Amino acid sequence: MTTTAQPTTTTNKNTGKYLTVVLENEAYGIAVLKVREIIRMQKITPIPQMPEFVKGVINLRGRVIPVVDLRVKFGLQATFAERTCIVVVQVNLPSSVVQMGLIVDSVEEVVNLAPAEIEPTPDFGTRIDTTYILGMAKIKGVVKTLLDIDRVVSPATVEAMAQSAN
Repeated sequence: MTTTAQPTTTTNKNTGKYLTVVLENEAYGIAVLKVREIIRMQKITPIPQMPEFVKGVINLRGRVIPVVDLRVKFGLQATFAERTCIVVVQVNLPSSVVQMGLIVDSVEEVVNLAPAEIEPTPDFGTRIDTTYILGMAKIKGVVKTLLDIDRVVSPATVEAMAQSAN
């Protein structure tokens, strides 16, 4: 009996409100509790010797915020359009909590997900890293990937970004 309850327990912790964003015509969900604000694109100051998906830093009301292009991180085409924006999220690191900007094509909506709407991450095999995926949501007949924002960017990269922003 307890073994059948295990997947439900895992899925239930992922229920709640998610901000859905679009990356190259695919929708992804970010837990609303992780989102601090949504801002329009602005000048990004590059930082040398960072991975390609790390675009640099922005000055947000006196705070220096590292910016990651999620499209590049996921190997998608990164083209800037009118609705391209930066979602500022809070990332939990082993040693601290850091605010970070994520470049997305557009923001869709905030959805409240019930346990029945969330499926566990499918097993793609051992060669694909899915640790950054919380699960798959079925919203209005469309499947959306729920992201674990704390794991989307490797902790080592985030630590390096945090150090260079200070």
